[in-house]
Amino acid sequence: MKTTIRLAVLLTALGSLSPALAMSEAIPATWGGDLASRPRLTGDWGGLRDDMAKKGVTLDMDVYWMPQWITSGGRKTDNSDWGNAVVTLNVDTQKAGLWSGGHFKVQTVTSFGDQLLRQSGAMVPANISWMLPTVTTDTGLQEFTYTHMFKPNFAMFVGKINSIAPTGQFHGDYRTGFQNTSLNLPLAMAMVPLSAYGAGALYVPSHDVTLAAMVLDPSGTIMDDDIDNAFDDGVMVLANADLKVKPFGLPGHQNLTLAWSNKEHLSLDQDPSNIARHLLTQRFPLLANPGPHLVEILTRFAPGLLIPVQPLNKENETWAAVYSFEQYLWKPEADSRRGLGGFFSAGASDGKANPIKYSYSLGVTGKGMVSGRPHDDFGIGWSRTEFSDKFVPFLRNTFDLGLDKEDALELYYNFAVTPWLAVTPSYQLISPAMNKTLDAAGNLRNLHNTQMFGVRVGLRF
Repeated sequence: MKTTIRLAVLLTALGSLSPALAMSEAIPATWGGDLASRPRLTGDWGGLRDDMAKKGVTLDMDVYWMPQWITSGGRKTDNSDWGNAVVTLNVDTQKAGLWSGGHFKVQTVTSFGDQLLRQSGAMVPANISWMLPTVTTDTGLQEFTYTHMFKPNFAMFVGKINSIAPTGQFHGDYRTGFQNTSLNLPLAMAMVPLSAYGAGALYVPSHDVTLAAMVLDPSGTIMDDDIDNAFDDGVMVLANADLKVKPFGLPGHQNLTLAWSNKEHLSLDQDPSNIARHLLTQRFPLLANPGPHLVEILTRFAPGLLIPVQPLNKENETWAAVYSFEQYLWKPEADSRRGLGGFFSAGASDGKANPIKYSYSLGVTGKGMVSGRPHDDFGIGWSRTEFSDKFVPFLRNTFDLGLDKEDALELYYNFAVTPWLAVTPSYQLISPAMNKTLDAAGNLRNLHNTQMFGVRVGLRF
C-alpha cells in the first residue's frame, strides 16, 4: 500500500496517469525458478535476493536497448541505437525493522548509444527516453525520495522526485508501451521538470476520490543534484484530482491536473532581434531543443537580427491545465489485467512562456488479447501538439516554417518473451511542426512526414 500511494502521487502530478490504477510492483514469493519463468534474469542470487526482500530491500537493474530507423522524411534518413540502464533501490522501513510507514526509493538512469532527435525533424521527441538523463550519454539521479504514510488514506513525500515514473494502465509506460513523448505525457505541461527537488501530499477521502498536490523546484533536472540551488527561481505547484468511475460495470478514472509556476521565464513575445538569445537560452523539459536549428536559419538568411537591440521580455508566471481519462472498454471479470482500454487527454497553457498552447492524445490499448499470449500488450495512439501563436512569429511568417501543430501516430506490439525479457516493435508517422529545414548547401527545403520504425528490447536483471 505504501508504494502504491507513493507511485500514485508522483504520477498524478502530471495528470497523465491515475492513482486509482497505479499499482506497486508486487514482490514475488521468490526470484528463483527456471530461466523461462523467473521474474529476473539473474534469479534469486543464491537466496540473497529473497532474503533482502523479506527485510524490505529490493535492488533492480533494467536495461532498454532501442534501435530506431528513419525510413523516409525528416531531415535525413538515419538510424540509431539509443539505450537506458536504470538501477532502482527500494527500502521498506517497517520490514527493515526501523519504523512503520516509511519508504525510500533511489533511482539512477544511464544512457548509451546515439539518438535521432535532430534527424527526425520533429519538435516533440519521438522517443521520450532520448531525454533521459539528457540528450547526450550520461548518468543522472532521477529519484531520491522518502514517503511516509501517516494514515491509511494520507501520505506525504519529500526528495528528488521523478515526475514521469511509468505506471500507467493504458499509456504512459515508455518501458513497454508508446515511445513518443506526446503519448506518454500531456505536452501542455512542457514547463514541468522531469526530475526535481520537492515535496507533496496525497489524500484519499473515499475509495473513488484521490487528491494530490506537490511543490517542485521549477528549474530541476535529472543531472542537477545540488539541493542548495533548489527553489532559487521560484516554485512549480501542481494539484490533481482523480475520480474512479465504472460505466456499464467497466472500471476507469477521470483526472484533472493544474500547474502554476512563479519562475521568471523568458516571454515568447520578443523583438525579432532577441529571437536568437531567447532560443539559445530557454529550454523546455518535454521538448526537443529547437533553438540551434532555428538560429542556423536566422544566421543564414537574417544575420543582422543576431545583434539584440531590446531588453528581453519576461513573464512572471505560467500555468497549464490537463483533463484526461483512462477507461476499460472490455474486460473479463475473472482477470484483473486482461482487457481493452482507451485513453484521452486534452491540455491547455497560457501560451506566453510555454510554447505549447494546446495538446491532445487519444488511443486504444489491449492487454492479453491475443490467444496464447496472456502477457502481451499492443496499442495505437494519436497525438496533436499545437504551438502558441507567440512562438517565433517572425521566423514562422518570414520563412514559412509552419510551427503551428505537430501530429504523431504510433503503433506498437509488446512481446512478453519471458517475465524478464520483452521485445517491442513499433511504427511512428510524424507530421513535423516545422515544415522546412536547411539542406547541405544552406538552402531551405521542405520537410516531409517522418516514418520511423523501432524495436525496444527490455531486459530485467
